[in-house]
Amino acid sequence: MKILCISGSPRGKQSNTFKLTEEALIEIKSQYAGAAIECVHLSDKDVKYCIGCGLCHKDLLKCPLRDDVRDILQKMLEADVIMFASPVYINHISAQLKALLDRSSPFIHCQMLLGKYGAAFATSGGGPHVMVLDYLEDYMISCGIQYVGGVSGPMSEFDVLKERARSLGTQIVEAVREGKKFPDQLAIMKVRRRFFKDAISSRKEQWAGEYKYWKDKGWL
Repeated sequence: MKILCISGSPRGKQSNTFKLTEEALIEIKSQYAGAAIECVHLSDKDVKYCIGCGLCHKDLLKCPLRDDVRDILQKMLEADVIMFASPVYINHISAQLKALLDRSSPFIHCQMLLGKYGAAFATSGGGPHVMVLDYLEDYMISCGIQYVGGVSGPMSEFDVLKERARSLGTQIVEAVREGKKFPDQLAIMKVRRRFFKDAISSRKEQWAGEYKYWKDKGWL
C-alpha cells in the first residue's frame, strides 16, 4: 500500500494539521507493516498558479510552467491512498494547496484517480472547519477517489482530534484490505462521468489529450 500525504500548510512539519495527520499515519503503519508512506510539504515545493492556458487538456497533464507540480501529480497517480492536510484559512484550504489542485483539472475531467482511497484533515483556530473537509471530499470524488473520511476541528480540541485521526487510520487500512466500496460516492462519479462525456466529446480538438484518454478507457 502506497500512501501519499500532501500537506498544504506554509508551516511545513511544524503544522498542527500535519501533526494531526501523523496520528493517522502512525496508526496505519502499526496495522499495515508494508505501508510505504510519503509526505509532501507544499511549503518546500515550487507550485505556481494555473495560467488557464488549457494545454493540460490538449496534451494530457502537460504544462508550460516549470515547477514541482508535475512530479506531485505523478505521485498522486502512483499512490493507493491520498491524504490531504490543510489549515483553515478564511473558511477554505490554504492557498498553497488550492494552487496545486487548480493544476490538476484533468484528474477531474477524466477521473484519473479511480480506484484510490482518500482522507482529509483540517484544523482551525476556532472558526468554521467542516466546509474544508466538504471541499476536499468533493474534489476527491470528482477525481474518482473514494473518500474514507476526514477529521477537522479547532485546536482547543486537539486531543480529541488525535483520537479521531487514529480511528480514521484504522478505517483506511480496513478499506484497502477489504476493497471497500462507497455506493453513494460511486453513483456521484457515474453522474459526473456522464457530464464530462458530453463536455469532452464536444471539445475533442481543444481537449484532444482528454478525448484520447476517454477513448482508450472505452468510455466514448
